[in-house]
Amino acid sequence: MSTLFDANDFRIPPGILHLCAGGKTPALHALDGALGRYLADKSDGPAGDARQEAMVARLRDKLAAGWGCAMEEIGLVSSVAEGVAMLAESLEWTEGDEVVLADIEYPSLAAPFAMRPGVTLRVAEGPGGVAALVGPRTRVIAVSSVSFLTAERVDLHALRALADGVGALLVVDHTQAAGWARIEAGVADFAFAACYKWMLGISGIAVAYWNRVRQPDWAPRSAGWYSMAVQGRPDWTQPFALVPDAMRFCRGNPNHAGVYALDAALDYLARHEGIEAHVLALAGELRARCLAAGLPMMTPENHGASVCLPHPEAARAVRELEARGVLVWNGRGRIRVSFHGYNGEADVAWALAALKGVFSVRSASASSPEA
Repeated sequence: MSTLFDANDFRIPPGILHLCAGGKTPALHALDGALGRYLADKSDGPAGDARQEAMVARLRDKLAAGWGCAMEEIGLVSSVAEGVAMLAESLEWTEGDEVVLADIEYPSLAAPFAMRPGVTLRVAEGPGGVAALVGPRTRVIAVSSVSFLTAERVDLHALRALADGVGALLVVDHTQAAGWARIEAGVADFAFAACYKWMLGISGIAVAYWNRVRQPDWAPRSAGWYSMAVQGRPDWTQPFALVPDAMRFCRGNPNHAGVYALDAALDYLARHEGIEAHVLALAGELRARCLAAGLPMMTPENHGASVCLPHPEAARAVRELEARGVLVWNGRGRIRVSFHGYNGEADVAWALAALKGVFSVRSASASSPEA
């Protein structure tokens, strides 16, 4: 299997195997021009400002097409953490209300709910344990469609049915899926995604989805000039309205540089068909070869675009892999190998050989008399 993208389109140094899509992807060279256009428009007064706002609308339209929803349901925030925090603070909580999530959930989705006074977190063992904890006090089921820790894919329709059964919100983080997987936004009440991973954008911008059919009366508890419906001189003695769409998530200027970059990145992704099949095939092949080689495995059969291997000295192992020219991601006791379109079949063999090396070093160290 050859690569789907031309690796020369990216800032990947020669001789380097880049397997960090689940953390941060290499930047497209096309972003140089996109950011240059932003700087030119920023410098061009009112006419340039109008072009910036037109780019925001253009990006939202593309995101909506990719997520299968209306443009009005797509907003922009600085990060998933900001969007989830705005949502958590907007809800009317009663003492004893519960939020159900997995013990391996990412902090950006879990921490904002954990900080709310009176909210009880019900923490399940893995995504598979969530269903057993859902009950009459459940207000929110919070889940990543693909786990950052194990790369497990979650059955969102099953969780939707559970949420509907108790009148709870389903809040989804699509960060580990957006950019390679088809996103079905409407299964959730609210959904978010960072844009600097498989979407090939930059940091400081994230997608915020508001299901206006399921939650028509939702409004945040905070606002700024950008999220106000009227842009004239306000009368602060009177109530004011928010913009009617999901841009009420965006209280101040959106990250216009991030908007231009993501717009160019989405254009690039749109020129390549079969990304999902490509990355799943590569991840599946590496997972199978790792298992055949006897390497430890965290990633289940229903996986995303990453393969995660537990390692007691993951930070050291990742540094050793980097020294061998293989860039992977470290954190929370595991090595994460992530594929995108610039990877191909040859990269699977290269990655496997490198992984065998760091695990054999560990085995040799453990069996040494001095160990």
